Amino acid sequence: MTTLSVRGLHVELDRKMIVNNIELEVSVGQWVCIIGPNGAGKSSLLKSLAGIIPSTGKILIDGSNVRELSERDRACWIAYVAQEPVMPAGMRVFDYVLLGRTAHLKMLATESPKDLEIAHYVISELDLDNFIDRDVATLSGGERQRVAIARALTQASPIILLDEPTTALDVGYQQEVLELIDRLRKEKKIAVISTMHDLTVSGLYPDRLLLLAEGNVVVSGSAESVLTPENIAKHYGAKVTVITHESGPVVIPERSK
Repeated sequence: MTTLSVRGLHVELDRKMIVNNIELEVSVGQWVCIIGPNGAGKSSLLKSLAGIIPSTGKILIDGSNVRELSERDRACWIAYVAQEPVMPAGMRVFDYVLLGRTAHLKMLATESPKDLEIAHYVISELDLDNFIDRDVATLSGGERQRVAIARALTQASPIILLDEPTTALDVGYQQEVLELIDRLRKEKKIAVISTMHDLTVSGLYPDRLLLLAEGNVVVSGSAESVLTPENIAKHYGAKVTVITHESGPVVIPERSK
């Protein structure tokens, strides 16, 4: 069983500690969601795991040092979706999604029928069939987000990092995307690490939440144990009511009297 293990991870930017001594372990089939106030270090943590920004500490996959892998080999293990993905103008949606297969191709090789089949399957699952010939530059924010997630899922890496995957999506597409990720991580045995801004949504699908504040994990555990009025007041500075629901805790901000 593929497992990502993080030990004593630190991220320092401009001589400022952004992420401090992170300990994390997630295996395929599991979903860990990182929450926290703005500036807590959530995106920096994901970028460090993806190798986009430098970090110290250990990042291991089944005991092997991720930093010793080539960029191509690392992509075979870890897929990353940015909060605001960059897409080259002039490229068709289908071709962009198909780029997810690049890490699995040998040098100078072209995509096989199997690669095309995987791309078409993911596009269909994300309801993007009508977009395949569109220029990515013409997509709305929500459409771009879905296409970026499609590319990551087409990559078929056992570990996927999602930075605010529901950004710019309306409630219907939010549910569609999260349901697909939840189903695929169980069926295809994918380990998911995401960040989320919406506290109620963050408690719906992940197995475990990590609450980050000033770069440190201050609370971790089930949604019920992390999303409490006390934790939210202390680390977000917000007064909320938390209602117990069968789907998970519902976080409701309270109005000031």
